[in-house]
Amino acid sequence: MSFSLPDFRRKWSYRGNMSAGAAMVTAALGLSLVLPEPVDARNYAAPLDIFGLGTPRRHRSVHATKIPLPKPRPEEAPKAAAAPEPDSKPSPEKPSKPAEAAPPPEKQLSACRLALTEEIAVAPSIPDIHGPGACGGEDLVRLEAIVLPDKRKVAVKPAAILRCTMASAIADWVRTDMAPLATSLGSTITDLDNFDSFECRGRNRVAGAMLSEHGKANALDVRSLKLANGQSIGLTDRTLSRDVRERVLHSVCARFSTVLGPGSDWYHEDHIHLDLAQRRNDYRICQWNVWDPLPQIAPLLPAERPEEAPPREVAAKSEGAKSEGAKSEGAKSEGAKEEADDQERPAAPAGKPAAESGKSKPARKKRR
Repeated sequence: MSFSLPDFRRKWSYRGNMSAGAAMVTAALGLSLVLPEPVDARNYAAPLDIFGLGTPRRHRSVHATKIPLPKPRPEEAPKAAAAPEPDSKPSPEKPSKPAEAAPPPEKQLSACRLALTEEIAVAPSIPDIHGPGACGGEDLVRLEAIVLPDKRKVAVKPAAILRCTMASAIADWVRTDMAPLATSLGSTITDLDNFDSFECRGRNRVAGAMLSEHGKANALDVRSLKLANGQSIGLTDRTLSRDVRERVLHSVCARFSTVLGPGSDWYHEDHIHLDLAQRRNDYRICQWNVWDPLPQIAPLLPAERPEEAPPREVAAKSEGAKSEGAKSEGAKSEGAKEEADDQERPAAPAGKPAAESGKSKPARKKRR
């Protein structure tokens, strides 16, 4: 049997097996170096670490820290709710109610509102009014009645919507000035005739005019004050005593910044306008003429027709016939006078025209 190297290589090729085995040995050696070592081996150097690069360093000992524990639960503390059993079914949750809106903060009362108590006037507060064109205002009240010092009430008809300051001024005017005036007349006040209070409009109700104080709830129009005995103090009534109306005039002009009445314009001939308008330098307007009563003169009337007089048609015919007869008699008398004048006139002398003879010579005056 012959053996040769070429035949051996051809039959048993081991180059591929030897290269694969070398690769596996190299990989195993690398893994042994890379994989973490046991805890006990960390204190020693690796067998192949010639230069001591992988020698582990010892760490300093760490002091043990004490963690504070919670305090024991007190005996009087409420017990925690027991956890539900795993087999029990969870109770259906009730739908949560929507959170109610928090009420708006209460508005602080003004000093005027605190001073205007029920002992002075029946004037409940009303919400603020914000209308078009700056109409309305704040701190508004509805003045329904004024309480006199003797606890009697003066009803405001109809109730007036005013600012608190204006309502307070009206109440003070009635209580301090008008109540004693009514007492001097032998009665007491029962009603105040409100002609107009708050109304969003221009001055004198003219379109496009400046905003009136009525539009700001800062004015009141008064026509009269009714008394318990049935009489009435008409502020523009000429038949009322002039002294009474002048007392009212002086009282309102001393209290209010604007007073308009008869004589100011034709818009205020039947009522008195009162307001508290603020002007520069505290300027005031008081325009109210207290007129005297009208003269009492009886009109001249024709005399009554007598009963025995003939009917009007017959009387008219008779009066017409009389007028025609009078005309004819007048014409006749004029003709008779002309004839008499002709007879009395002297005849004209010969040689002179009749026209010249008819002329009379002017009389000569004697010289002195």
